[in-house]
Amino acid sequence: MSVLKLRIKYSKLGNLRFIGHLDVMRYFQKEIRRAGIKVSYSKGYSPHQIISFAAPLAMGVTSDGEYFDGEFDEITTSEDMINALNAVSVDEMRVSEIVLLPDNAGNSMSVVAASDYVISFNEGNDKEDKLLNAVEDFMAQPEIIILKKTKKSEREENIKPGIMKLEVRDGKIYMLLSTGSVYNLKPDLVMQALCTSAGVTYSFFDYHIHRLETYMDDDRGELVPLYMAGTRF
Repeated sequence: MSVLKLRIKYSKLGNLRFIGHLDVMRYFQKEIRRAGIKVSYSKGYSPHQIISFAAPLAMGVTSDGEYFDGEFDEITTSEDMINALNAVSVDEMRVSEIVLLPDNAGNSMSVVAASDYVISFNEGNDKEDKLLNAVEDFMAQPEIIILKKTKKSEREENIKPGIMKLEVRDGKIYMLLSTGSVYNLKPDLVMQALCTSAGVTYSFFDYHIHRLETYMDDDRGELVPLYMAGTRF
């Protein structure tokens, strides 16, 4: 029996921004079962649902553009499956799109190329004006060097090639960043570098990061949302 490959887009909002990626995986495994959807399982002694996630979010970040792929033994329609999943979900984790992928489609984790984010400042933040005013000069630099630390070492890295766009929009900071296996730049690293450039102390609690969408390259080399690799059914 042939299986059908689907790509599912969902949001992660509110207090659910504080749950980690493994919890999100378990959440959807249970949700798929509760919704009565015929997902495919691996073979062997310990069968598991065949689903894989794209570009996991960092803790504390919300998103309207999260994705996972799955293999399914039976499907109905995009609308029916969206409604079935949302009927057994919480408001902070809602499915917004389900598409059928062609057989030759790469999995979502391997095709991710970029993500865009909007950074909003928490109320009472006295660094907001300085950071907003620093964006233009920050991007005018030929290089943006950060000290990247790992468990074993630390090294300098130029992150500017990973910043596709960084600008002020309606009192917030918008950024389009490289994401995925080729180069993965996290928005909090950009904010740390911006704080250094603006001469202010960095604190993750001064602002909120929200991912708007996750992108792949299409046949023309242009960025498109991951769901555009498939079609509604």
